[in-house]
Amino acid sequence: MQRKNKSINKWAAIVASAFLLLFCIVIGRFTYLAVGKESAGHKLVNLGEKQWKHVKVVDAHRGNIYGRNGQPLAEDIPAYTLYAVLSHNAPSYVKDKDKTASELAPILDMSKDDILKILNKKSAFQVQFGSSGTKLSYNKKKQIEKLHLPGLGFITDSKRYYPNGEFASQVIGTTRENPDTGKQQGVLGIEKSLNKYLTEQDGVISYYGARDGVIMPDAKQHMKKPHDGDNVYLTIDNRIQSIMDNTMNKVEKEYKPKRMIAIAADPKTGKILAMSDRPSFNPNSNSIKNYTNFAISPPYEPGSVMKIFTLAAAINEGVYNGNATYESGSYKVGGVTIHDWNQSGWGRITFNEGLERSSNVAFSILADKVLGTDRLHDYLKRFGFDKKTGIDLPNEGNSLMDWSQKANQVETSFGQSSAFTAIQIVQAATAIANDGKMMKPYVIDKVEDPNKHKTVIDHKPEIVGRPITKDTAEKERKLLRTVVTGKYGTGHPYNIKGYDVIGKTGTAQIAENGKYLVGKDNYIFSFLGMAPEKDPKLLVYVAVDRPHLKPTENGDEPIADIFNPVMSNGLQYRDIEPGKDTASQSEKATANDQSVKLDDVVGEPIDGAASKLKAKGLDVVTIGKGNVTKQTPFSGTKLMKGSKVILVGEGQLKMPDLSGWSMADALKLADVLLMKPNMLGNGYVTEQKPAAGSTVKEGDNLILKFEQMPQGDTSDKHKSKKSSEN
Repeated sequence: MQRKNKSINKWAAIVASAFLLLFCIVIGRFTYLAVGKESAGHKLVNLGEKQWKHVKVVDAHRGNIYGRNGQPLAEDIPAYTLYAVLSHNAPSYVKDKDKTASELAPILDMSKDDILKILNKKSAFQVQFGSSGTKLSYNKKKQIEKLHLPGLGFITDSKRYYPNGEFASQVIGTTRENPDTGKQQGVLGIEKSLNKYLTEQDGVISYYGARDGVIMPDAKQHMKKPHDGDNVYLTIDNRIQSIMDNTMNKVEKEYKPKRMIAIAADPKTGKILAMSDRPSFNPNSNSIKNYTNFAISPPYEPGSVMKIFTLAAAINEGVYNGNATYESGSYKVGGVTIHDWNQSGWGRITFNEGLERSSNVAFSILADKVLGTDRLHDYLKRFGFDKKTGIDLPNEGNSLMDWSQKANQVETSFGQSSAFTAIQIVQAATAIANDGKMMKPYVIDKVEDPNKHKTVIDHKPEIVGRPITKDTAEKERKLLRTVVTGKYGTGHPYNIKGYDVIGKTGTAQIAENGKYLVGKDNYIFSFLGMAPEKDPKLLVYVAVDRPHLKPTENGDEPIADIFNPVMSNGLQYRDIEPGKDTASQSEKATANDQSVKLDDVVGEPIDGAASKLKAKGLDVVTIGKGNVTKQTPFSGTKLMKGSKVILVGEGQLKMPDLSGWSMADALKLADVLLMKPNMLGNGYVTEQKPAAGSTVKEGDNLILKFEQMPQGDTSDKHKSKKSSEN
């Protein structure tokens, strides 16, 4: 009995232990579920989201950059990345690698061997072709598709495109792809300075759906809307810029200078209408050799154009007597002897003659004895030469005024020993043109948010100083006219018939390693001009650094080849026609009722619209039939009778006969038809391609040859030879 009780106790202990173990397991499992449930649940939810949640990026576009005429200068266009499928498991793959490499090589501008290396990569499902196969144009995509090579495909993207190539490239700038964001980022010009405004924000769509992307029933889409970048509108005038770029290209090819600068501005507002540098670059090719916009940096010794401001200071202080005489040739000051460009001088002459001849001695005496270098320094500050202009472009440089020695102070009066930027010179010159009011230069007209239709930046003309009086400005302009027309004037090559051009030449020595270079070609030749004399509507500055001149040339030739077409055609765009007294054309037009306000005829039958405008004395050219779809100039523009108006209709557009057209009118035609102009020569159209009567379309090239005619620019007949003047 005792043995039996022991056996029962043993089995009871085993059962109790089993129940205790089971209890512990249950409690442990309960605790595990209680503690880990939230974490496990989250993991399951995350796994489900990964499997069922879909996220798609909605591309936005970088903002466009437009010129003053409303044409895009920088925009996003579709681009394509080429890929090749290598896996034999794919429905379509590259079967003949040798043939594929041979036919792709010329299109991608790659060697056949380099393409074969990519196509022979082992274990790769598909491959791409590096930078040569990315951002391809639509035309290249079509070329590749016509080859009908199996295994090739495209990824659609966008790229930054500059329709006019080198056109104002230093102003507009360019972009590079940011490797972190994949977006275009400005690295130069407006693209850089306004990058935060131009940059787009892509949108995102998220939703729950099946693995094939089909949205689940009753599922909601969550969307963050895309935000296109802001659009930028520049003051750059497409037509004036086109002429400037064309003439700069011609001079660069013929004279091969170290560098060139050209700026055209509206002196009444400070708007920059054109700005060009050489060497330049095509932002579409990304082969940039010159990252510096020479128009705004660095400073350089500009030479005799600075005499304009020394003269203005002396007139404004009431100490200038143009009929007083001095002994030309040389002048000693501060232990240095200053020479005229004609070192023997011209004997005893008046200061007015000294201005015409660009005498350094005349201005040395003005600075040293008449005005005084302290007052000269004060006026240079008044004209803004001691600080940056603040133009809305990146990396503007500042002046370097050396006032440490008396000789340097005096030499600054005629543009040596101190250095200034071209844009500082242009800003200061607006005071001469604008009756004493100095206008801040700017290239950004406005910035608009296309998403909210809101103006973000709106620039207005800004007076930044009044260094001289209206009376001084008028006297100065009258004297500067003699530089162009006077018996001894150095500016004869810039005397454009009918336009009363005024200005000042410059031939600046170039210092290297503390010494001035010698030799006929080692100068910066320049001209700062404006017109018409009594009420300047356009200001143009051109500088050419060390051109290769012919034995019979003196430095005026490359400058005139740029200045004269830009000034004459630029004035025509501003409705200033050649005449004996262009300065008072607007007053005469009002008095004689010769001005015509252009009506808006868009939408009207083209024949009726033409008859109506012809009845007002306008020269009307019609292209196409039906109703008017475009007109140039725009409605509301005031025109002189006889001015050309172009009306574009519907249907086939045929090229008119452009024989005898001015460059200004020819470019109006190119603008309204959205053609790409290529101008050769100067004056009036003598040859054209496409020929008259040819059907044309947007994007076609318009090649025009110009030659001088009696009523055109006859400045070549007035060219005079002179030695270099400082």
